[in-house]
Amino acid sequence: MNNLDIFHDISAVTSKMVTERYSTSFSRASKLFKPEIRQHIYNIYAFVRLADEIVDTFHDYDQEKLLNEFERNYSEALYNGISLNPVLYSFCKTQKEKNIPQDLVDAFLRSMRMDLGEIKDMSDAKFSEYIYGSSEVVGLMCLKVFVNGNQDEYEKLKPYAQSLGAAFQKINFLRDINADFNDLQRTYFPGIDFQSFSAADKKLIEEDIAADFKYALIGIKQLPLSSRLAVFMAYKYYISLFEKIRKCKPELLMKKRIRVSNARKLYLFGEMMVSKNFNLVKF
Repeated sequence: MNNLDIFHDISAVTSKMVTERYSTSFSRASKLFKPEIRQHIYNIYAFVRLADEIVDTFHDYDQEKLLNEFERNYSEALYNGISLNPVLYSFCKTQKEKNIPQDLVDAFLRSMRMDLGEIKDMSDAKFSEYIYGSSEVVGLMCLKVFVNGNQDEYEKLKPYAQSLGAAFQKINFLRDINADFNDLQRTYFPGIDFQSFSAADKKLIEEDIAADFKYALIGIKQLPLSSRLAVFMAYKYYISLFEKIRKCKPELLMKKRIRVSNARKLYLFGEMMVSKNFNLVKF
């Protein structure tokens, strides 16, 4: 093994570590991917996670400057084929090897930049743009890995992947209303006044999410076996979170972040591992 191989391995381990430290649920689900897919998914997750941290966490720093540097370093890594930032290096390798379109990455970075501005009183068009850039395109990046160059399969499964990403993000918004509205002064859902968030408002959002999930499941069933089980576990986890949110009153969501218990997460993972070992996937 030469030194470049060592750097490649260090970069891969770094992206895996970012995934594991920031999301135990996602890292557990990732173990269900076939080995030839798993590292690419770590690389995508780490890239989008660090960009997200810039706009959501680093409030004591010049966030716009940090995001500008992140974008510039990413562009240089992609152009040069190398970066001393291991997360950017790993992501750019995945982008090139799996032919992830540049417009997906650009849309994601635009949505991150939107978070640096005022997120309030969004129009339907702006909301759709944000959902697409912050979540749907991440699902599409992963889909490029799943289909491994089969463009016909990518086009066929693309709308389902977008629906799944949209459902995940809308649930994240509901789960994080307390922090987004009270701490960050962000209101993502169009036409909703969170100063008087009602059961009717909540039901309207939930019906939209349920429709996304119903459509997305059609596509999950058609995914290659190498990725189907892991994506199905992520789906099951978010369904569990969604059911908990549905049982909550609006005023509780405004005060508390809803979580799936560790016991429930372990149960879901165990269920999927049994399915993997015995080739049983229940839909």
